[in-house]
Amino acid sequence: MKPTPTAHEKRHRLALEVAETLFLTLLMFLVIRFAIQNFNIDGTSMEPGLHNTELVLVDKWSYLFHSPTRGDIIVFHAPPEPTQDYVKRIIGLPGDIITVRGTAVIVDGVALNETYVAAQDQGVPPGTRTITNMVVPANDYFVLGDNRAVSSDSRIWGFVPRRNIIGRAALVYWPLGQDNTGLVPGAESVFASIHMNTAQNSNPFHMLAAHLNILWLLLIPALLLAFLRRKSLKRWLTPSVSKTIEPES
Repeated sequence: MKPTPTAHEKRHRLALEVAETLFLTLLMFLVIRFAIQNFNIDGTSMEPGLHNTELVLVDKWSYLFHSPTRGDIIVFHAPPEPTQDYVKRIIGLPGDIITVRGTAVIVDGVALNETYVAAQDQGVPPGTRTITNMVVPANDYFVLGDNRAVSSDSRIWGFVPRRNIIGRAALVYWPLGQDNTGLVPGAESVFASIHMNTAQNSNPFHMLAAHLNILWLLLIPALLLAFLRRKSLKRWLTPSVSKTIEPES
């Protein structure tokens, strides 16, 4: 039979649980503050994949460990309007050679079969420049909206500096019931025939971070809490056994 905890032990246990709760609260705050960000889709430039007024979570954490990749949908401070945030898809990386002929997009000599662009959304918006064998400068990215007929993007105002990028659009969380699965899909197959960027190829964290789902990032505090409270969970999950004391004969 276990001895009854003393008042000192009870106070110590209570203080420990309060400290663990405060630690987890701080950890969750840091995750929300520095690793993810809410973003409201304003407009139709990313149709048919992202819809006007949808709310998405932006993963700011992954790009600390690897560079942005072709096909990523990113949120960034817009070069033509620094006070506004845009959402577009990365088409060209630093060093890539870009050509845009009407609705055809060519990266390093490879014509893209862009499955994420709907036929009815193809087009050339007013102000589009002629782009022929344009080299993406170091630390810059060439981006396009999926709704090519209306998108204000690199065809009009140029490249996105790396410092402007906030993060990668990772998860649509509202509204429910739209024609999406929640997770923002990648487009690796569209760019599979293009050589891998040297910086990405040499980064040991690239493959790990590129496949780390934003949901796992959100689960980290909960998993840590479960680890810290493992003894309490064990007591809760283990059924208590009451002992029966038989009277003396």
